[in-house]
Amino acid sequence: MIRTATAGLAMLLMCSGLDRADAQFVGSKYTSTAPKDCRQIGKPSELDGSTARVCKGKDGLVVLIAEDDLREVVSVGRNRRAAAEEPAAKGWFAPFNSSETTVEWRAAGTHPFAMIQRWHIADGTDPDQQGRPNTKVMLVVTRLPPGPVCHVAYVDAIANPNSNELARQAADNFARSFRCGKDEVKIIGAGGRAVELATMR
Repeated sequence: MIRTATAGLAMLLMCSGLDRADAQFVGSKYTSTAPKDCRQIGKPSELDGSTARVCKGKDGLVVLIAEDDLREVVSVGRNRRAAAEEPAAKGWFAPFNSSETTVEWRAAGTHPFAMIQRWHIADGTDPDQQGRPNTKVMLVVTRLPPGPVCHVAYVDAIANPNSNELARQAADNFARSFRCGKDEVKIIGAGGRAVELATMR
């Protein structure tokens, strides 16, 4: 009976295309974009404080972090020049902002198809005791090559206690088929102040 059940299960997996040889496990890997783990590009500008650095990613990709006027962009490519030409390198959030230094890579097998990063968006209507704007937190899902690199989804981290799970679901479900420049960035889960600030125009 056990042999029959095992053989039947193996046959079912083979027929459904889910045998081990063909299955692609989707999971997460992590890298750092902390300055100590990256290569600085040139010298920081004394005029406006702009900086740029390149960080090692996964599967031969690099992460480009550029900051100008207290606003960051994060892009990905096979090299710095390629990353700088992607849509993600040209899409700024209007309020002051910064990204955290942990990148979560969603990958099918060894090939990443999306990355998830936590961002802080400054809220000018909510000053702290020193008069500086408090920040609101959200997760950004970005699609990766092949094809253009751009934002796919935003998840408000305060409004959604399960924001990490929602961001992974968005990456898995939407990133690979997302059409940069044609499809609208998706707001996943409950809306919140971080997403409201990030989508200001």
